[in-house]
Amino acid sequence: MNYANVDILFAEDSKDDALLTIRALTKSGFSNKLHHVIDGAEALDFIYCRGKYADRNPTEHPKLILLDVKMPKVSGIEVLEKIKSDPLVKSIPVVMLTSSNEGPDIETCFALGANSYIVKPVDSDNFFKAVKEIGIYWMVLSQSAQ
Repeated sequence: MNYANVDILFAEDSKDDALLTIRALTKSGFSNKLHHVIDGAEALDFIYCRGKYADRNPTEHPKLILLDVKMPKVSGIEVLEKIKSDPLVKSIPVVMLTSSNEGPDIETCFALGANSYIVKPVDSDNFFKAVKEIGIYWMVLSQSAQ
């Protein structure tokens, strides 16, 4: 697979939530190249060009990272902590897109440097609307540090 010019790295372990999010972005007209990974360990492998991503260009970073909080192997919070403590990648916006509405998760994510924390709406109409607005804000309106 070609991993060049990935605009959005999306880490989500739920197949259903991943399909809904990708469909919502596609239906909203976003043509940005998205790469989906299924856990935090794979997200870190992608970012740091390890494992099956070892041939990826280490100077190309995604423009946005969407992270679920609760994932197997390495949690979204651990991925966030690693990204925001690394000067080479800390400027990449990270949006926590999760079903966790727990106060400590929210506080921890913002303390670690999350750019936004969005609780996934339960009904599909509001979920599509939320994902569309995330895409518009982060991929169209927001300016990157690079």
